[in-house]
Amino acid sequence: MYSSKLFMQRCFELAQKGSGLVAPNPMVGAVLVNEGRIIGEGWHQEFGEAHAEVNCFESVKEEDKELLPTSTLYVSLEPCAHYGKTPPCTLRILQEKIKEVIICNKDPFDAVNGKGIELLQQEGIIIQSGLLKEEGLWLNRRFFCFHQHKRPYIILKWAQTQQGYFAPLDRSRFQMSNHHSQQLVHHWRTQEAAILVGFKTALHDDPQLNARLWQGKQPLRIVFDRTLQLPSTLKMFSDQAPVWVLNELRDDVQESISYVKIDFSENVLQQLFKLLYKANILSLIVEGGAGLLQSFIDEGLWDEARFFETANLLNEGLQAPLLHHAQHYFTNEIFSDKLLFYTQQNPLFPYPSGMPI
Repeated sequence: MYSSKLFMQRCFELAQKGSGLVAPNPMVGAVLVNEGRIIGEGWHQEFGEAHAEVNCFESVKEEDKELLPTSTLYVSLEPCAHYGKTPPCTLRILQEKIKEVIICNKDPFDAVNGKGIELLQQEGIIIQSGLLKEEGLWLNRRFFCFHQHKRPYIILKWAQTQQGYFAPLDRSRFQMSNHHSQQLVHHWRTQEAAILVGFKTALHDDPQLNARLWQGKQPLRIVFDRTLQLPSTLKMFSDQAPVWVLNELRDDVQESISYVKIDFSENVLQQLFKLLYKANILSLIVEGGAGLLQSFIDEGLWDEARFFETANLLNEGLQAPLLHHAQHYFTNEIFSDKLLFYTQQNPLFPYPSGMPI
């Protein structure tokens, strides 16, 4: 006897193939099943291209197409019912005369938000929803956070010594984590829409803030530079990847650098969130410095914290950020480093054990 949960878990596996490639759309996977046998699979592969349901139907072999009217479609998110960059998936489902659709989560996007389910039900299709909904919410937590809470999903990341030091006192460059951890961080960067650092981190560490150790899309790079003192020779300004410089003096664009004027006498984080929401940026990874990270923590403006505890030693140094109202889920060893993963104590999207981060 087959399990519906197994088919939905397969939808999740397929959906994750679109990680870092489909934003600001959600990651979606679809599986077509006939009498316990999978006859089609698909996922949303790239923003602006065919959705998971269409790719799933297109994968069905010619000899299995006669089975479509007696098959069940599993999909990790409610099928869309509107014309966007592609036609509505509900239209294709109706054309294929599918008898039943099993859905994980309802789509929070205003143009969908139950309309796809309603349309299919009106046409006599059997609908089940809510299967493994916690796992589905976690899979698309960036998408749900953006549309339900009108802000990007926020991930805090840093490295510290076992003694809790974040950097040397003199701010000299000191490589905390090992090469394998660095590769993982670069992988994370390809999954997020934007990356943020503060003025001192940009000036003293001179980071590139790209994903050169992993293949994938490069994030938008953002830095606070109130009075525009950062030198143009910094590595983050040296290529054509986009950069936002948040400042109080100018508001214009010079090649790939956007100078974005904000009011530093007001809450700069809330202003940043409004800018990111307007720009359709679903997620933000904050990589330092310690003061900037602590400001996110103290204001409760974060969703995940991922930090490495390294074997490298500092006899003295700047203190690492201190989490509070946080829940620890797991610690993984990455050779000489330890990766610790936390969420808020009462997270918007609780972490389901076993799901990838």
